[in-house]
Amino acid sequence: MKNANQSEQCTFNNPIMPGFYPDPSVCRVGEDFYLVTSTFAYFPGVPIFQSRDLVNWKQIGNVLDRPSQLNLQGAGHSQGIFAPTLRYHEGTFYMITTNVSHGGNFVVTATDPAGPWSDPYFIEGAEGIDPTIFFDDGKAYYLGTRPCSEGVRYNGNWEVWLRELDLDSMKLVGDSYVLWRGAMVDVIWPEGPHLYKIDEYYYLLIAEGGTGPNHAVTIARSKSLTEGYVGNPNNPIITHRHLGKRYPVVNVGHADLVQAANGQWFMVMLASRPYGGSYSNLGRETFLASVVWEDGWPVVNEGRGILEEQGTLDLKPVPVESQLRFDHFDSDKLGLQWMFLRNPQEDLYSLTERKGYLRLKLKPQTLKEKENSSFVCLRQRHMDYVAATAMEFVPGNANETAGLVVIQNDLYHVRIERALVEKQQVLRVLTCIDGQDTHIAQIALEGDVSRLYIKLAATGQQLNFYYSTDGSQYHLVAEQVDTSSLSTEVAGGFVGCCIGMFSSSNGTSSDQVADFDWFEYGSYK
Repeated sequence: MKNANQSEQCTFNNPIMPGFYPDPSVCRVGEDFYLVTSTFAYFPGVPIFQSRDLVNWKQIGNVLDRPSQLNLQGAGHSQGIFAPTLRYHEGTFYMITTNVSHGGNFVVTATDPAGPWSDPYFIEGAEGIDPTIFFDDGKAYYLGTRPCSEGVRYNGNWEVWLRELDLDSMKLVGDSYVLWRGAMVDVIWPEGPHLYKIDEYYYLLIAEGGTGPNHAVTIARSKSLTEGYVGNPNNPIITHRHLGKRYPVVNVGHADLVQAANGQWFMVMLASRPYGGSYSNLGRETFLASVVWEDGWPVVNEGRGILEEQGTLDLKPVPVESQLRFDHFDSDKLGLQWMFLRNPQEDLYSLTERKGYLRLKLKPQTLKEKENSSFVCLRQRHMDYVAATAMEFVPGNANETAGLVVIQNDLYHVRIERALVEKQQVLRVLTCIDGQDTHIAQIALEGDVSRLYIKLAATGQQLNFYYSTDGSQYHLVAEQVDTSSLSTEVAGGFVGCCIGMFSSSNGTSSDQVADFDWFEYGSYK
């Protein structure tokens, strides 16, 4: 067990991955770090990132980018893919995760982390969720969580269990072992287990307490792989449960450890940043902390013990190209950051039918259904932001709509859309709360207007809506629309907000399309 020598340090800002990037898992191969996060009902699934310094990350692919790998039909926003773990062993990358909507726990493999990745190997008998894979002495082991095998006494009475995994057949073999049920008395939801062999000990790192304000990271160790795990007397090793709901960073938990080539240790974990009150619209984000070892146990952010907005590390910064603020849709493929809800229909969109435009086909499905609607989005990553687009679309009847939306789930979103109301072309703003639409504002579009420029500007929880017909002079449509309903605290679930372009024929058939010339997203502060 080695602590890095103290050398010239550089600072970094938390979160290292702002926005809806929960349940991070990290591994190192040589000088490179790789990281994956959960995606739930969004497709493609499990983005994978590469970094040289644990701070500057570049997305290099999506692990689950084919329908044969990922079935999300009918999945709720907070169903689908839970808690992936990424590991590397003897030239092969392994990503193991749970599809809670279809099939359960599975593994995919790749020799190149950018892909392609294999089709899934579903693991028979792997009950529960949050799997990980561990390699030791020439063998592989499956590790996961499941309801307590002695009988569930209360909601969340689960346990961490282990069984050997035959990599040739991808089947579980041998006996099953219960390793640990968590550090607290009557602990709830021991989850996100990760196992490490460090010197003479096996270390079992888990989260417990649920994924809300009582979330925490705890650790146990044993000299035997299959038994005798004893919790750290200083558990939890990191939590913000004692800091109150008004603290700027809450819900801290679900962590993974990694050692840099220079010997320094780090921990990635999820946490939320409420704003405008106790509202976490950004969802659960990925944070970084330094780790030192004392008396055979990890100490997180030595001397502070909590996550901070800024941290230090002894790794030389290696900047990467930042995510584009503008997408002009000039490529024949969407960028890696774009997502769909559930598996996209084959004829959902086109980048080639009209070069330089993203064409969305109007489909009967709406954003309120647990189906694939005509919707393309990316994650909200800032509390204060601008999102804008140039849209060419003229509805031919009262069912046809298209525009921009900020969405938390199918029951909670806010949108600005072009529509036809009583034979009048209009632009309107609506909020959807608990599945019910409320009209906030509506303006009439006069004359022959086929191209509209639409802009959202958020300052905290207040969202302003604008439009322009020339791309230069913008007019206010709705002001200070409250978006606190788009938070986890109101809407529930495990996801954060996404922003994107949509179209719909609202339950009817249509041959109409909506063309988007470009999309802009970024912080203005």
